[in-house]
Amino acid sequence: MSHAVFEQTSLAGIKLKNRIIRSATHEGMAGEKGFPTEKLKSLYVRLAKGDAGAIITGNAIIQADGKSSLFAVTMIDDDNSIPAYREITDAVHQYETPIIMQIAHCGRQTRSKSTGLQTVAPSALRDAYYSEDVPKELSENEIDEIIGNFVAAILRTKQAGFDGVQLHLAHGYLLSEFLSSYSNRRKDRWGGSTENKYRIIDEIFKRARETAGDYPILVKLNAYDGRKSGMKIEEAVRIAQMLEKSGCAAIEVSCGVVEDGLYTMRGEKLPADAAMKYNFKYKNLPEFVKAIAKPVIKKFMKQPKPVLKYNLDAAIHIKKGVNIPVIVVGGINNINDINDMIVNSNMDFVSMCRPFIIEPDIVGKFQKGTQAKSKCIMCNYCMIIAEEQPLKCYYGKMPKTIEI
Repeated sequence: MSHAVFEQTSLAGIKLKNRIIRSATHEGMAGEKGFPTEKLKSLYVRLAKGDAGAIITGNAIIQADGKSSLFAVTMIDDDNSIPAYREITDAVHQYETPIIMQIAHCGRQTRSKSTGLQTVAPSALRDAYYSEDVPKELSENEIDEIIGNFVAAILRTKQAGFDGVQLHLAHGYLLSEFLSSYSNRRKDRWGGSTENKYRIIDEIFKRARETAGDYPILVKLNAYDGRKSGMKIEEAVRIAQMLEKSGCAAIEVSCGVVEDGLYTMRGEKLPADAAMKYNFKYKNLPEFVKAIAKPVIKKFMKQPKPVLKYNLDAAIHIKKGVNIPVIVVGGINNINDINDMIVNSNMDFVSMCRPFIIEPDIVGKFQKGTQAKSKCIMCNYCMIIAEEQPLKCYYGKMPKTIEI
């Protein structure tokens, strides 16, 4: 086993214990105003104690109409949240672990029933999954406001003591909606060419530099998705090069949008029973309808292949096109693959989501040699039930009781 995985390293001046990062994961542990709770702080402390090289938080939302429809979503739209976030960064830093906040706007991938507001998007295109209404196409002034709110969120993140911030440009949320020709049908300066589609990202970087200086700004980028006119790797490489020019600190390479089904969270089996009980589209259906609906779910929630290392090829392409660090995520669950990706595929870092849910101390186990593979079975119950419950591992079993 190479020492490269577990050597101390740095990313844009941020010191990391090793090259294994906890990727952003929705935790469902925010309070009424979207402020973090003690439960969320405890989770991050467990990850820090478990020797994660760095922690990227679940996404914090920059304004009210961009709030996710998931359970207990964290928000970063209010200066009054800064002291609560500062408690988290102080606690995590006691274990010499850096923590980076991911910030986002969910765009059309949310529900008016959750936000109380009209959904918005680059173009007025109905989402096949969040299909309750057609989103409002953002005006020039509204785009400017969103850019300002991203910049304000970046400054709050810095003031709260986070080591850096990650812009969510993946998974079909607002910024990735702008980048994709599938969801961005605009004819003005915010759509059409790659340069125009990228403009909103570049403006965020420019304005953030004016207020936050050289504070590290990372991104999570879609390299590809399942939409016919969506993101393709060739354009993703061009966008990665634009990100480098904008001053991006590192690129985490991911894939997929919600309309693609379980594209970003792959597994061998479909978590249909969990979806029937916890998913907003199915949970209120009569039982006889659910029996009929199961085949429909199976059609929608595609199980793409491969299940492991499914973003590695794309990350290799992007790595060849840029000089900034590249982080690969997706279907990574064992130390041999991690070692191979860093030593032989020239990845700078790897990140994992689900292995950290079942074992917050997985990196420590890898380093000590007591375990070579995660115990995660990729059942995806954690992600489905997160619509209504705080994050936890269910290990392929339906919960008998509901947490309050």
